[in-house]
This record gives sequence, structure tokens and C-alpha cells, in this order.
Amino acid sequence: GLQASIYQEFVSHTKETDEEVPYPYGPYVYYTRTVQGLSYPIHCRKGRKPGTIEPMGREEIILDHNVLGKGKSHCDVQQVEMSPDHALLAFTVDFTGYETYDIIVRQLATGNQVDKVEGCAGQIVWGKTNQEFFYTTMDDEHRPHKVWRHKLGQPQSSDVCLLTEDDELFWLDIDKTCSGRFLVMDSGSPTRSEIHLLDLETTGAAIQQVEARSEDHRYSVEHWGDHLYIITNTDGCINSKLMQTPIAATGRRNWKDVMPYEKTTKLDYLVCFENHIVINGRGNGLKMCKVMDMRTGKVADLKFDEDAYDTFPKKNREWKTARFRYGYSSMVTPHSTFEYDMQTGEKQLLKEQTVPKYDRSLYTSERVFATAKDGTKVPISLVYRKDCRYAKSKQPSPMMLYGYGSYGICIDPSFDAKGISYLDRGMIFAIAHIRGGGEMGRQWYETEGKYLNKMNTFTDFCDCAEFLVKAGYTQPSQLAISGRSAGGLLMGTVLNLRPDLFKAAVAGVPFVDIMVTMCDPSIPLTITEWEEWGNPNEKKYYDYMNSYSPVDNVRPNKYPSLLITAGLNDPRVPYWEPAKWVARLRAEIGRAHV
Repeated sequence: GLQASIYQEFVSHTKETDEEVPYPYGPYVYYTRTVQGLSYPIHCRKGRKPGTIEPMGREEIILDHNVLGKGKSHCDVQQVEMSPDHALLAFTVDFTGYETYDIIVRQLATGNQVDKVEGCAGQIVWGKTNQEFFYTTMDDEHRPHKVWRHKLGQPQSSDVCLLTEDDELFWLDIDKTCSGRFLVMDSGSPTRSEIHLLDLETTGAAIQQVEARSEDHRYSVEHWGDHLYIITNTDGCINSKLMQTPIAATGRRNWKDVMPYEKTTKLDYLVCFENHIVINGRGNGLKMCKVMDMRTGKVADLKFDEDAYDTFPKKNREWKTARFRYGYSSMVTPHSTFEYDMQTGEKQLLKEQTVPKYDRSLYTSERVFATAKDGTKVPISLVYRKDCRYAKSKQPSPMMLYGYGSYGICIDPSFDAKGISYLDRGMIFAIAHIRGGGEMGRQWYETEGKYLNKMNTFTDFCDCAEFLVKAGYTQPSQLAISGRSAGGLLMGTVLNLRPDLFKAAVAGVPFVDIMVTMCDPSIPLTITEWEEWGNPNEKKYYDYMNSYSPVDNVRPNKYPSLLITAGLNDPRVPYWEPAKWVARLRAEIGRAHV
């Protein structure tokens, strides 16, 4: 009964029939919308008034995800891309759940399928015209390792392989520069990069290597004018700096600094326009944007109003524009779309997500810091109702503490309408931004949260929980925790370390049989994971991983209540890992209660 009630509350906070802000692209504006009772979005477009971004004319449905998924047990559309002349639609779809995709191309005027490419990695990049596109395929270990050129209407067997990555530590990724001029083929591992470019505007152009891979060197590339703009960790800049080099001389010896390196600012990626470059990254643990005027060199900071938030670029498909679109939310502010005028510095709210039966004035969020055992300050983001027990009388409240802490991935404090049902019942929701993630910069992950320092991830989480208990937010008898995939590994390890600290735990597709997986290179993804956890063929890494591997450290403790889920076709965490962990837990918990 409670499950049914909460589900209905989820629905009550969702505006099921809704529409995204249309974004301009060529002669159209494009958008997605949802319809009450339908599970998937509908992709649409309208004509565009000449010289404006205003829509006009009737709506044209370009892809109805609901029709595509009808009768299918699974339907995941990964990418939807218009051809350069806007006459063709290409999309990648997986009907199995194993993240292997087919590329389907349709003629929009007729709705007819005109091409299909099977067994891809889910990426597609159109060439300069609608006569060709590029895609990647995977090896037997599910690693993207080949880039292909496909001529429209030709059999897949005639496709030309442009690049093959034989090193099993590296994955191939493809994209197009914001200018549309270059196909970017990025061969990367967690610690190294090697990028090749193909000039799409030059017939018969050869593939050009930007800079050969080297130990512990990471970089990414964008194009503006006669130069490549590069975010790189070269010269010991662990949080990366911005450099440039002429297109005709891409080697590292030619790279020149564009901005001074700032130790406390981590640079992530660029969005380029005709007269501006938007630099996206992190500062003081939160996302930041800097806008550089390429005519004057002046740099402006995009300002955000709340103490903890999430922001990210939206679809910016126009090159000749001074308007940058971005998304924004916080733990109390619903997802919003803003437009920032890069010439005047003015920003405009285009739309805020409508959340029925939600009054933000009833809730508050805050950012606090726990002190880890080694003295490191670990940020925690919290949200709760202003009338919960803790807020009213500083009495402990029920709490869900979430964590991830791997691969340098950041878990930013964003809005989740499903959380309203729990906050309304007096629960506090908290995110522990522990080491192993990237919230506080690259060093938060690279030097303090991986390899032989991975234990910081787990002890940070326990230290955050202890801080929240000591500060009066909650108590162990009211504290639940959750994590998924590598966050499931976090759950398994902290439960072994401190089963007394938590009341309940939810572990989704948890990566818990780390020793068996890391010691078997035939399992998909294992070899690439060695640059995250360490190579167990080296004794120091074997012993260290063995010290925290959840399955191998289950003891006859009185564990909290546990919900553990598995994915039958999950390509990252095979179902037998959580199944094995459950069996081990049942055996040891049984012994603990004898």
C-alpha cells in the first residue's frame, strides 16, 4: 500500500504532458515533448521565422520513441541527429539492454527508412553533407575500438575503417567540433589521450594526429579560427589549463597558453561560437562557466545565485550567435533553461520545469563539510523540509545518504522531483562528495581517491556519516545509504567496515566481486579498469584490492537491512556479482545470528 501511495505521489509531482524549450538549428527549431500516459519522449520540429529563433507553422514529428518501442521489452534511443541539410534523421537504438546499437536513417519527407547500420557503439556523426556519416564499433570486450565511414545507401560491408585502437586500455570516441569543420576521434584511457582529426571541409583530407599519447597526459580539442584550442594537464597542471596551437602545427611543442593556470579551477570542456568560447569546469567544488570574447580577450564569469547547484550547457547548435543556453537546478530549484547574452552579460530564464504540488518555500538546502580522518574537508550537500525534526528542534531525522566516488565522476546537487515524497515524510537527503569523485578537482580523484589511495573513498563516506550523526542531523538507527554500480562497491565496503553505523542500504547493480573481475581479462572492460583500481598481477595492487573487496571481506556481522539489485544484461556489472554477494551475506549473517 505504501509503495502504491508513493508511486502516485511521484506521478502527482510530474507534469506528464510537457515540452522542452525549442532550440534553433538551421531553418528549424527542434524540441522534445512528453504526453501523459506515454513512456517515452517525442522528437519534433517546426519551421523558423526568417532572421529570428521564433517557431512558425505546424509541428512535424521526426521521431516518436513510443511508436519505435511498441511491442519491445526494451527500447533505448541513444542519439538523434539531423543530417546537415535537415532532410534525413539518423538515430541509434538498442532493443536488448546490452548497449549495442543499430543506426537507422529515415527520410523525413516520407518517413521511409533509407539506411541501417548494425552492431554499433551508439555514436553517429554526420559528415559535411548527408552523403556520409561516421560511427564506432566494439570488440568482443564491448570496447569501442574502430571508427568507420559509411556512404549513405551503400552496404555496411563496404564501409571504410578510418582508425583502429588495438590497445585494450583505450576507448575510441567520436564527435564533431562546434564549428562543424573537424571530425574528432579521441582515443583515451583514464590517464592518457590521443586525438586524430579529419577535416570534413577538405575533399580527400588525410587523418591528422594532434599529439601522440604519452604517460599521464590528457587533453581535449576544440576548433576556433585558425587554431585548435586545447584543455590539457601538461606541465604538471593537474586541473588542466587552456592552450592553443595552429591547425597546421598541432604538436605539443607549438602549444601556447591562453589563460594562466589556476590550481583551484578545474577545466573540463569548451563550447565554441563565432565570437566567443565558453569554458566549462569546476571551482571550489562547484561547476563554473567562463565566457571569453575572442575579439577582445576579455573573460567574464557566469554567476549563479545558490550556494549549491548543478549547471550544464544545453543544445547550442548555432555557430553565429551571441546567445549561450545552459541548464540549471539545485536541490530545491527545478530544472531550468537559461539564455546568456555573451555580449551584454544579461541572462534570461526561458523556462523552469513545472512541478505540480511543489512549494519550494517549504524546503531548504545547505552545503556542509565533514572532516576526514586525515584532516581533509569533504563536502556534503543536503536538502530537507523546514519543518522536519532536525530543522524545527535539532532532533535527529531519518536520512538517506548517497555516494559514488569513482572515475572522477561528480555527483552534483540537482533537483529530483521523486525526492519530494520522502522529504515530505520528514527525511533528509544528503550527497557525500567523497574522494574518488572529481568534485574538488582532479586531485580529489587522481592522487587521493584511486589505486593505493582508494580506501579514502570508503573512509570518507563513513566519516561523512559520523559527522552527520554528531551534528544531530540523524542517528544510526535512522540512517539509510545508497549507491549504484561503483557506488554499489562503496556500499559493500562501508557495510563491511561499519555495519553498526547504518540502518538500511540500497545497492544497485553493485560492483562487489572486484578480485574475480579484475583478475580475469577475458571479462568485458576488465583491462581498462586496471587504470582505475590497479592491475592485480602486481602484488601491491592485488593485496590492496583484496583488503576492501566487498565479497571477500564479508564477516559474521549483524548487517543493516539490505536491498540489492542486479541487471541481467548489464555490460559493466554481470548479474553474478551481486548474486554471489547476496549468497555470502546470507551465509555470514546466518552465522552472526546463531
